[in-house]
Amino acid sequence: MRTALVIGTGLIGTSAALALASRGVAVHLADHDQAQARTAAALGAGTDEAPEGVVDLCVVAVPPAHVAAQLADAMRRGVARAYLDVASVKGGPRRELEALGLDLTPYIGTHPMSGRERSGPLAATADLFEGRPWVLTPTRDTDTEVLNLALELVALCRAVPVVMDADAHDRAVALVSHMPHLVSGMVAARLENAEESAVRLCGQGIRDVTRIAASDPQMWIDILSANPGPVADLLSAVAGDLEETVRALRSLQSADDAERRKGVDGVEAMLRRGNAGQARVPGKHGAAPAAYETVAVLISDQAGELARIFADAGAAGVNIEDVRIEHATGQQAGFVQLMVQPAAAPKLAAALRERGWAMRQ
Repeated sequence: MRTALVIGTGLIGTSAALALASRGVAVHLADHDQAQARTAAALGAGTDEAPEGVVDLCVVAVPPAHVAAQLADAMRRGVARAYLDVASVKGGPRRELEALGLDLTPYIGTHPMSGRERSGPLAATADLFEGRPWVLTPTRDTDTEVLNLALELVALCRAVPVVMDADAHDRAVALVSHMPHLVSGMVAARLENAEESAVRLCGQGIRDVTRIAASDPQMWIDILSANPGPVADLLSAVAGDLEETVRALRSLQSADDAERRKGVDGVEAMLRRGNAGQARVPGKHGAAPAAYETVAVLISDQAGELARIFADAGAAGVNIEDVRIEHATGQQAGFVQLMVQPAAAPKLAAALRERGWAMRQ
């Protein structure tokens, strides 16, 4: 791939353009907001000037509701040898293109499974997709050259290609992305009018659950409007679980021993189902989930502290598999949770103590 046209210079489009440009592809940028395209160009994502001839690949990175129209326009103008979109839903846009009577041999739907709470070109990074799944949804009509160009794009962005059926993809993202986002928003909404004394007690658990609720509502309206059925089905199932859990909790208030036992069993069953589901979440690099030991280290909120603790862990010869930071309420300190292989935990804890770090027992 030597040339590409990216239509839509938001987070995803600009990030893809940055990755392509950094690897020698001549990238042209287009957006209905010319100022946004100029911003992306200023960041090094390419040029906001139109290509003089046909490019190798056209990447349409606009909201799902506008994908079909943008693709149809680009395909009718013949701007590229191959076309793809990066929208978070796949079945709807393809059916819209089919209804327009377009030849879809030069088109393939794709979806990079990566993003941030922020949007726009200023939030973009060339490594946004590195190591992340990038779904490709070819059909029997998809030309082999088009599939190969899509695979080259994924490789240049350092992502991991995953081939799926379009409708299966839409059901999958409803489960692992769209429904969880709404649930996160519902939990965060409980905080809107909560007493300040309660909100000040927020710890890492509520931060984890509500992190994605900070995303742009308008962007999510576009996404959910393109995939409402599967998301509604999942939320209906969640609502059933909530009703069962509410009944179980009410039973725990009963003075009757048998009724309380029923409540305990109901809550425990739901928690164990949660354990089983969480255990299926892929682990590091998409491998099977691994059980790590946590070494918690007290750390002050000062420049260089994280670098120092990582350096000390490296000096001890211990590989840190994952890391989290638990901030202390009302203090300029917190705990760094270092996840390591169980056999390495005692060695790391001992080495860090020797270097003066305070450990949480």
